[in-house]
Order: sequence, then C-alpha cells, then structure tokens
Amino acid sequence: MTAAEFRAEKPKPKRNKYGARKTVLDGITFDSKAEANRWGTLKQWEKLGVIYDLRRQVWHELKAANGAVACRYRADFDYFDTSSGLPITEDVKGVLTRDFKVKARLFKEQYGREIRIVK
Repeated sequence: MTAAEFRAEKPKPKRNKYGARKTVLDGITFDSKAEANRWGTLKQWEKLGVIYDLRRQVWHELKAANGAVACRYRADFDYFDTSSGLPITEDVKGVLTRDFKVKARLFKEQYGREIRIVK
C-alpha cells in the first residue's frame, strides 16, 4: 500500500455533534468560534482593567453530598471582576446538555455561585 492509498483510506475527522468548529486565536485552539470570540472579549476587558486573573480551561473538582469527589468540571474561563472582587466562572454553550446541568448544580452547591453561561 502506498502512502497515497493509505491517506485515501484514512477516515475523515468526525464533525462536532453540535456543529462547533475548532478555531485558533492568539495561537490557542478553541473548541468553537464562540469560545474564541469570548476569549478575545475577555482579554480586552483584562487589558482595560475590568477583570483580572483571566484563566482558561480551569478544572474544578465537584463533590457529592458525602464529601467524595463526584466528578470534575472544566470551565472555559475563570476570572475576577475588578469592581466587586468576586470570582466568575464562565462556560460558552450552544446547547445545555444534561451532563452540564448536573455539573452546574453541583458547582453551585459547592461554590455558592452559578456558572455564567455565554451563548
């Protein structure tokens, strides 16, 4: 089998179930164009001093009622609001899945704040 034949038989990459396309911005690959656009907005806000300590793809351990780790949730963005000093956790979502809703509820129970959803 030649290299050309191998490439011809190689399966094409699967499309995202929800139609999102990976997008590169500032040398970073994002899961969707909406997430990349939000990153650009948040970076501008950080430069203007509206927010600070902007981080992306932050893991949060979510615990069950008995205190054991139930699951892990990876937020798209975490940052602090400069005016209030409060932490903000954001997720860019086109579709709110059942899995996300469960994790959002556990997050609120554990951290006492809601995940900000950006569509």
